[in-house]
Amino acid sequence: MDPKAELDFEKGGGFVTAIAQDTESGEILMVAHMNEEAFDRTLETGQAVYWSRSRARLWHKGEESGNVQRVKSITIDCDGDVVLLEVEQEGGAACHTGRRSCFFRRLEAGRYRDVGVKVFDPDEVYSK
Repeated sequence: MDPKAELDFEKGGGFVTAIAQDTESGEILMVAHMNEEAFDRTLETGQAVYWSRSRARLWHKGEESGNVQRVKSITIDCDGDVVLLEVEQEGGAACHTGRRSCFFRRLEAGRYRDVGVKVFDPDEVYSK
């Protein structure tokens, strides 16, 4: 059976939402999108591949930073429009800001506070 058969890419305009979760801690690292090709490449490589809206192309997570996500399991939701990737985050950072997780701004007393763990300096890693 084709693993994509139960996914509904059309509901999301050709995309499904992809959630990357740390397989050990359960921490949500990031949310991205996958088209069918990104899903296929993820299955082929065993590493997370997403569709980058800002780049308008496939994006192999960690292609610039080296912080790749090794996929340990894939689960889909009841509607087939969300994919949960349990991953081993190599290099320690999932966020382009250099933090462990993209979810590092917590609302406290009406203001957002940075509670993230900084792993690397993005200015030193990404060439623009």
